[in-house]
Amino acid sequence: MAQEKAPCISYLVAFFLLFLTMASCGSGVGVNWGTMATHNLPPNKVVRMLQENGFDKLKLFDAEEWIMAALMGTDIEVMLAIPNNMLEEMSKSPQVADSWVYENVTCYTYPGGLNIKYIAVGNEPFLKEYNGSYLQTTLPALKNIQTALNSWGLASQIKVTVPFNADVYYSPESNQVPSAGDFRPEVRDQTIEIVQFLYANNAPFTVNIYPFLCLYGNDHFPFDFAFFDGNNKPLVDGNSVYTNVFDANLDTLLWALEKAGYPDMSIIVGEVGWPTDGDKNANVQNAKRFNMGLLKHALSGNGTPKRNGIIDIYLFSLIDENAKSIAPGNFERHWGVFEFDGKPKYELDLTGLEKNKGLVPVEGIRYMEKHWCILDPDVKDLHYLADSIDYACSRSDCTALGYGSSCNTLTLQGNASYAFNMYYQVNNQNDWDCDFSGLATVTDEDPSDKGCQFPIMISYGSSLLQQERLKSILKKGLSIYIFVSLL
Repeated sequence: MAQEKAPCISYLVAFFLLFLTMASCGSGVGVNWGTMATHNLPPNKVVRMLQENGFDKLKLFDAEEWIMAALMGTDIEVMLAIPNNMLEEMSKSPQVADSWVYENVTCYTYPGGLNIKYIAVGNEPFLKEYNGSYLQTTLPALKNIQTALNSWGLASQIKVTVPFNADVYYSPESNQVPSAGDFRPEVRDQTIEIVQFLYANNAPFTVNIYPFLCLYGNDHFPFDFAFFDGNNKPLVDGNSVYTNVFDANLDTLLWALEKAGYPDMSIIVGEVGWPTDGDKNANVQNAKRFNMGLLKHALSGNGTPKRNGIIDIYLFSLIDENAKSIAPGNFERHWGVFEFDGKPKYELDLTGLEKNKGLVPVEGIRYMEKHWCILDPDVKDLHYLADSIDYACSRSDCTALGYGSSCNTLTLQGNASYAFNMYYQVNNQNDWDCDFSGLATVTDEDPSDKGCQFPIMISYGSSLLQQERLKSILKKGLSIYIFVSLL
């Protein structure tokens, strides 16, 4: 391992003081960039869009080399992530943790490299649905990553954190006032141990807060309380008055931390946002209302009733992901501020001034041919139609057809055409993927109807993606060679 470290040590030491100046103040708006999609956008074009729109912080869900290479040389602060499925191995082996840091952090941290600010160890590892699967591995993995950062001399520059779901503590929607906040009994000890470790290393506590989920499946939750400009009856907790659930939720965490002995713990809101489809409350109007209010509130410096100051937030998310699991709900594939092809869904002022400011799209995107797959209007025998729709939807994305969603008003024939087209587009418009036992046909007339868009997929398949990744690898290698040769 000592021989493997040698190539990076020379320039790491030589430019150490310069590294310390790379991190920005972090007071701007961050965003999450997920890549669970069948057709990902070219990363260099997405990075250019991030810069043009003024996003200065980025949270990733893995250390994907093709994205990291595209970010090199920018001032964007990056939070890299270690997936949950790696926690067990890292918890058992300091060598595995050290190797991960070497490959994904140390060899990117040089002038003209990647501005890494945080490493997220796991993602919501104490989520109730995981049934304690990561309770015993998260902290040991966190410690081993910290030890690796220490050994590379990066501990003062790059901080570790663990993004927690808000369900690790009691929340206001469970009829608790924020001052009653505490960590859930079944994870309390492990959570506080992690808090202690983070605090000792001057690292933040990261939490994901989703006011949208208060409304999802709960018709009795006061609708306006999910937003920042509502007129609902406020929640009163002693001398504190809460007009929105976000503040109440965040202060519940602050109370839990205070009871654990950490009242001044640094907080990052790692995920917060609003989806635009897949549920009756998930639409562009509500998403714009929430995110505009969120940015104004978070950047104002007013903070929450319990803590003043700018709230460090990362919007969730950057771009729609049509391959995400929909187990939590159909809305899971529609959190993006941008469509799958990089077009903004609505105006959003990232300064928090609530101006109707247009976002810059991802530019230079190529699309497939203007062909759609639809139900053949001349077909009379529809015996296999239901099975064909189920087949198409199980292998593509039909979440827009759900109750309250953007394509919920289509006829049976419209539903079939939408399902067939989504399958056809996901499979790169192959002729043989528009058959469905003779029920389907290809058309060059756009079948979009009643606000329901029948998309054409971007022309960015696996072969082009591999080319982009190869360019990224070459770019990384060339940059390292240039800076090492200068020593």
